[in-house]
Amino acid sequence: MENKFPYTWYLKNGYPAKAVDHHRSTVFSCFAGGGGSSMGYKLAGYDVLGYNEIDPRMAQLYDVNHNPEYSYITPIQKLKKSKKLPSELYNLDILDGSPPCSTFSLAASAVRDKYWGKKKKFREGQVEQVLDTLFFDFIDLTAKLQPKIVVSENVQGITFGTAMTYGTNYVRDIHIAFDKAGYNSQHFILDASKMGVPQKRIRIFFIALRKDFDKFNSKFNLFETRPELELNFNFPKITFSEIDEGTKVKREKIGPKSARSYISKGTPRGRWQTEKQSNRGKVGTVGFGYTVVNNLVPNTMTGAGRTSYLNKSHNYVSNNELSKIASFPLDYNFESKKSRSLQYVMGMSVPPVMMAQISYHLFTMD
Repeated sequence: MENKFPYTWYLKNGYPAKAVDHHRSTVFSCFAGGGGSSMGYKLAGYDVLGYNEIDPRMAQLYDVNHNPEYSYITPIQKLKKSKKLPSELYNLDILDGSPPCSTFSLAASAVRDKYWGKKKKFREGQVEQVLDTLFFDFIDLTAKLQPKIVVSENVQGITFGTAMTYGTNYVRDIHIAFDKAGYNSQHFILDASKMGVPQKRIRIFFIALRKDFDKFNSKFNLFETRPELELNFNFPKITFSEIDEGTKVKREKIGPKSARSYISKGTPRGRWQTEKQSNRGKVGTVGFGYTVVNNLVPNTMTGAGRTSYLNKSHNYVSNNELSKIASFPLDYNFESKKSRSLQYVMGMSVPPVMMAQISYHLFTMD
């Protein structure tokens, strides 16, 4: 399998990638953030018509980098009730969406019961919403717009659940909701590190095909047979040593204390994380920093990171290196040079190359 989408790229070079035809299939993105998935679609030859996002700050980044035709900075509950949507949105090839996932985060499993079904204020600070119902609001919008295909991403934790209750039922409820909306759906657990992205980022993707859309075999029973659609990626893994620029980066400060803090309880300040600790899954998942090790694939970049540094090579990860880990373009305008600001945007986004691989596969399937 040829990898058509390198993780080092620039917005200024335009879309799509040279190895991909600009086929102009249309996409609209919900919960768009800074546009990670949108960049992936564009790399794969799609036209992204616009987006929906609740956070004005993230929407501003999207506008600066994408210049969309349509933008809706509003809760999806209002968008799905709108009677003034343009005709183009009723003729989409793909409706894309990544509902906020903190309720399903594996790191938050201990408090999942506490927040399930209750309103929570986004970090974006705009509106209180019940996070675990947003996926169904998205499917309501699907039923209204009737795109040919729906692509939705979320954390792997959506398949688990406190006391083995929420996760399994929730995933099944999503499939049932898609069925009622007129779609056959399937989900896939995919790892970005096998898709040409230098980051071990495991996510679940729901792919829903409108039942009257016959590009794929849509005549199947969701719970008894398997559809024709398959997503298998096995590109070589990319370790940090391949993207290490060897630069010396001055560490950032957060308030009166250094941004370089404890990795976990009992770890002395300033002590580097070891490769053995990394293999236990601790690197990049706890503490205030995002630690990487030269001969390992970087772990999942989260939006909660405060600063970034690595083991035994140089003090801190540069902004260029962060962008490569997330497969963001090196000339993306974050409107900030602080690594914690970059990491928030990228940690909240689908890696563009990950989405490019999926959407290109969807378009080229026979």
